[in-house]
Amino acid sequence: MPKSNPWLIAIAVMLAAFVEVMDTSIAAVALPNIAGSISATSDEATWVLTSYLVANAIFIPASTWLSLKFGRKRYLITSVLIFTTASFACGSANSLGFILAARAIQGAAGGALQPLAQAILLESFPPAKRGLAMGMYALGVVVAPVIGPTLGGYLTDQISWRWAFYINVPIGLLAALIQSRVLEDPPFIKKAKPGPLDGTGLAFLALWLGALQVVCDKGQEDDWFGSGLIRWMAVACVLGFIAWIVRERTAKFPLVDLSLFLDRNFGIGCLLVGLFGACIYGVTTILPLFYQTLLGYDATAAGLAVAPRGIGAMFSAVAVGILVSRVDSRKLIALGFVIFGLTSYWTSNMTLQIGPYSLLWPTLISGTALGLIFVPLSGTALGTLPQAKLGSGSALFNLIRNVGGSIGISAVNTIAQRRLQGHRGELVRSLGGTSPAVQRYIGSATAIMQRHVGPHLAMQRAYSGLQTILDGQAQLWAYMDDFRYMALLCGGCVLVVLLLKRTKGSAEPAG
Repeated sequence: MPKSNPWLIAIAVMLAAFVEVMDTSIAAVALPNIAGSISATSDEATWVLTSYLVANAIFIPASTWLSLKFGRKRYLITSVLIFTTASFACGSANSLGFILAARAIQGAAGGALQPLAQAILLESFPPAKRGLAMGMYALGVVVAPVIGPTLGGYLTDQISWRWAFYINVPIGLLAALIQSRVLEDPPFIKKAKPGPLDGTGLAFLALWLGALQVVCDKGQEDDWFGSGLIRWMAVACVLGFIAWIVRERTAKFPLVDLSLFLDRNFGIGCLLVGLFGACIYGVTTILPLFYQTLLGYDATAAGLAVAPRGIGAMFSAVAVGILVSRVDSRKLIALGFVIFGLTSYWTSNMTLQIGPYSLLWPTLISGTALGLIFVPLSGTALGTLPQAKLGSGSALFNLIRNVGGSIGISAVNTIAQRRLQGHRGELVRSLGGTSPAVQRYIGSATAIMQRHVGPHLAMQRAYSGLQTILDGQAQLWAYMDDFRYMALLCGGCVLVVLLLKRTKGSAEPAG
């Protein structure tokens, strides 16, 4: 056990992990402002997000070797300081190349913050209190991406998009200061002899993750496999992944220990956290888009509309941290997926006439589901691993969650665009020129327009208004399909939960 109070350690590591996870989503609502400020197109501005995610995912597995080589405390503090410096550079950027380079450095430094925070929390608390430790961790990795759009939208509208990055500076410095006072390396870290870095494995990992991110980010825009670039990237992703697996299984000092997947709970837990990442990042992406594109909300209003999910996740993470030591974790995980699936279906019944508070309850309740899933799932997946392998296991666990999130974002955007085309065709067929409803609308709209313009232009504007209504309804139905697919995915996850080994809570009180 560490000499310092475990709760001080939790605060020290979670401050840094919180801002790191929040940075995966805080810039999303500010992309139009960033693009205008640095003279970039909207497509180019999306690389502000992808450059961060790719660099972050690549360095998550490498964090285990680096912490063993240089000492976990030293590596963690160094990563926090580099992340903070890169955040300031992002806020100061005046060109696309500069901000992309700064975001890549920021993501690479941030790759250590999630897995090391999780491993440190699991080691710092006794087994009976690990549920509370995972509750603290969930506050960072579950609440942060939900709060990100809200905070990013407010800062962008009220001050400047640059403050979405500047806000990391004081938090990062405070985290580094506390970490320098309370952290210490456990004996197995001090005695570790990690061997040489598996540079070949790291290169193959960078290849397939980078190619996967390009496919996910540009696939829908370039018509997927109708594009030569996407086809080549898909081939590079598959070949790079196969080469990475072969390398990690045959290397004397592999970058990651793939034998961890032989642990039943860890393997199934990684599958579930990947699907969970797809759900949470998918819904976090699609709901603000619905508010902004169809209801005309600005970035601040859209962020506030989805904020209740963070409130629900915050309270459930703490409550579940206590329950997880007394209740079978499988029941909590299954209940979480059931609730998330039901609230997704509830949200899919929305209309264009809803107000800011119409989705308050499904959004709030879905937030409680996040804590129900993530807290016990983390403990179940990592709890059966040896202590010396917690760092490697945590790195893989977080890597798969990030990859699942990237795929989830791509999936919801693809479904929204493809289903938009289908639904628009259905609506056009049902709104022929002989339709009484169409004739009534065109007649009344033309009569109103004729008060200001001539008959011909008035009729053109009436048909333009009808097209706007049709497009909005088709886009709404496409978003509804997204939420219904998420509900089906959650139902499948409930069945996968049954494959986990039964875990019993400790009789010792959790707190």
